[in-house]
Amino acid sequence: MSAPRARLLPLYAAGFVTAFGAHSIAASLAGYTGSKHESLLTLGLLLAVYDGAEVLLKPVFGALSDRVGARSVLLGGLAAFTVASTVFVLVGDPSLVGFARFGQGAAAAAFSPAAGAMVARLIPATGHGRAFGSYGAWKGLGYTLGPVLGGVLVALGGYPLLFGGLAVLAGVVAVWASIAVPAVEVLPKTRQTVLDLARRLTGGSFLRPTAALAGATAALAVGVGFLPVVGARQGLGPLATGAVVSLLAATAALVQPRAGRARDHGRLRDRTGMTAGLLLAAAGIAAAVVVPGVAGVVTAAVIIGAGTGLVTPLGFAHLAATSPPERIGQTMGAAELGRELGDAGGPLLVGALATTATVTTGMLGAAVALAVVAFLVAADASRARSRSS
Repeated sequence: MSAPRARLLPLYAAGFVTAFGAHSIAASLAGYTGSKHESLLTLGLLLAVYDGAEVLLKPVFGALSDRVGARSVLLGGLAAFTVASTVFVLVGDPSLVGFARFGQGAAAAAFSPAAGAMVARLIPATGHGRAFGSYGAWKGLGYTLGPVLGGVLVALGGYPLLFGGLAVLAGVVAVWASIAVPAVEVLPKTRQTVLDLARRLTGGSFLRPTAALAGATAALAVGVGFLPVVGARQGLGPLATGAVVSLLAATAALVQPRAGRARDHGRLRDRTGMTAGLLLAAAGIAAAVVVPGVAGVVTAAVIIGAGTGLVTPLGFAHLAATSPPERIGQTMGAAELGRELGDAGGPLLVGALATTATVTTGMLGAAVALAVVAFLVAADASRARSRSS
């Protein structure tokens, strides 16, 4: 194994931890609320608290990593994730699961953007596409395995075993990262005013890839949440719909490194690829309700996975290439906030339209929204080319 890859593997594993931690618990919360006779509102709050902590804190920790060093924030976040999981096991009170999830989410808000910043700093710009593609693939693996392995752990030993397993996982990755990931120097910074920050975060070089990443994450969330609904209407059982979701996640995981490698070799332009990926994801969501039968659901899973897998490494590589190196943590934290908003906004849009009309209307509405984002990314790219000419 090459030295650069050995340094990156713990960072990829950190991405796996945040994805696996989020989905392994979320997938089993319905059983928790059912056994405790809690309301659907309680379930919704428990599902939202992890992402809510990330939305609030990712920009904060991203900026902190620029100030004190991304490695310190990475290790601190992994340690905090271990502590939050361990405390829940030691206390032994299942009613505190919401507090434990908030602690895990706050910890993930620290080490997730720090890991992205470290990937950008440790790898030359010519390898950013492949590096971020691999990072996204590991996160996709966490999304895929989380519900399955989380359910197995809960079935064998309840929530204490699941949280104990997460504590061990995060602790092992923290030790691994402390050994294998080198420190990167904190770069000197020019003075930045609030106006300077606002100008940078509203410029096309930031908004374009962030909007694309948010759209891709929204498409992924819609696929994970609503393809089982559409599949159930086609007569598929829980096992089959679970396999469809796994197919979506696996496709995204397989596409990301390949898209990143094509980008690094000059075969794929960032903005062209992001536009194409968003249009693919939109087509996949539409196919779920337009193409009849089980074939529509399976086709949708593959196309959505391919679209999101195309956008993600290109978006992060573009951000890394256009961000000031001394502000890379701040950039990644703010971009991760955009992804979290897409993660919440996509299912909310489909759910709202499905409530007032039908699931078909909701899915088509999401497809149209993604197509609009793709158009804006492409139009911005055209304006950029015109200015350079």
